[in-house]
Amino acid sequence: MKNAFRASLAALAVAGVFVANGALAQSRDTIQIAGSSTVLPFASIVAEEFSAAFPQFKTPVVASGGTGGGLRQFCEGVSPSTIDIANASRRIRAGEVETCNKNGVNDIREVQIGYDGIVFAVSINKGDFKLEPVHVYKAIAAQLYIDGKWVPNPYKSWKQVDASLPDQPIALAIPASNHGTREVFEERVIAAGFKASNPPKDAPKDAQTAFRKDVVIEIAGDYTETLARLQSDPNTVGVFGLSFYDQNRDTLKVATVSGIEPTLETIAAGKYPVSRPLFFYVKGEHIGVVPGIDEYVAFFLSPEIAGVGGRLESAGLIPAPAAETAGFLASFKAGKSLKASDL
Repeated sequence: MKNAFRASLAALAVAGVFVANGALAQSRDTIQIAGSSTVLPFASIVAEEFSAAFPQFKTPVVASGGTGGGLRQFCEGVSPSTIDIANASRRIRAGEVETCNKNGVNDIREVQIGYDGIVFAVSINKGDFKLEPVHVYKAIAAQLYIDGKWVPNPYKSWKQVDASLPDQPIALAIPASNHGTREVFEERVIAAGFKASNPPKDAPKDAQTAFRKDVVIEIAGDYTETLARLQSDPNTVGVFGLSFYDQNRDTLKVATVSGIEPTLETIAAGKYPVSRPLFFYVKGEHIGVVPGIDEYVAFFLSPEIAGVGGRLESAGLIPAPAAETAGFLASFKAGKSLKASDL
């Protein structure tokens, strides 16, 4: 009884914030979601399916903006003008949780939806790429350590980087810094490639992170912009999620990384080097104020949607083990809130 009373008080407190920001009589009745371009197609499918399964709720509005952009919106505060859920292709950071807390967002509930892999895709008519992280680093680093000194990157073609690669001009379209995909790309590919290049201990601070401006194209929008770049310049290699490649495999093919082809099986087994879990984060303060959030989360994590053989697997999501998904749902229902110290 006390717990129910406290829950009622909490809902009223949030409602009070809503009043202060625009009158509860006109409070928002549609779930607002933004964030990762990788999670976007999955969340869009779930939003439509959710609307059909729960006609009493309006169809959630799902926008992109990248993981970083979505989490910034999420952490702006508690009010009708802030989103309820942030999609993310990487885990939230301690600093982001602290920003949330400073703005009154203290009930942050983490939900993992499955897995995805980052792929290097080229036009289906181009040569086969068998990449190692060091190849990618040497292709796009602004400076390289050659013959005992740091020099501007001299390579013009992938074949100059390594004789096993196609004789194709270097052009790489990567997500801009607002995307979680970019961060995983830097951590799993560039950092590993830099280390494999055997740099001297006194390497410049930006030797790993400074990229060439003549061959690297940064895509701030969603993956359709990357695809457009590949279509306009067939020499371009595009970096995006496996699920997006699956939707366009009639015109694209993917590189192997360290000898492993990115597939549902190799990513689920943890064999493909550039794989990652996918998440969304729920603002607990909005639960019970914006209708349908509890139901949306449970629906998203249901076996029919996120499980093996479910709706999202057919769209390219790699399902997590059922016990793992059940654990996240149980934590969400129990009101487990993420703290900066957890990260």
